Amino acid sequence: MKRKPGTSKDAADRLVKGIRRKTRKHYSSEEKIRIVLAGLRGEESIAALCRREGIAESLYYNWSKEFLEAGKSRLAGDTARQATASEVKELRSEAAALKEVVAELMLENRLLKKSSFTDGEAEE
Repeated sequence: MKRKPGTSKDAADRLVKGIRRKTRKHYSSEEKIRIVLAGLRGEESIAALCRREGIAESLYYNWSKEFLEAGKSRLAGDTARQATASEVKELRSEAAALKEVVAELMLENRLLKKSSFTDGEAEE
């Protein structure tokens, strides 16, 4: 019973990669901005910053590029942005209030139609 050399090692490597992928840290946008700004300040090298934060340098440079591109498009007049949670809440409450008004008007309209229909029969 011969094993192919390296097959158990390959399986172990795949298992370790899978675990690392599932336990990878997800950074919030605030954390990303903080890290990019620390790199832009230049108080320490990018390599040292990345080691301290536990990220790859390539990831830092990707975040930095995205950060600068977003700033550039915003300064160029691109005002499209995501709504904040408070704005979404406000818009939802406004929509609910408008739906109530429409429902009341529809009910009033139906009542007026019914009363005019019954008045028309009474006059005949």
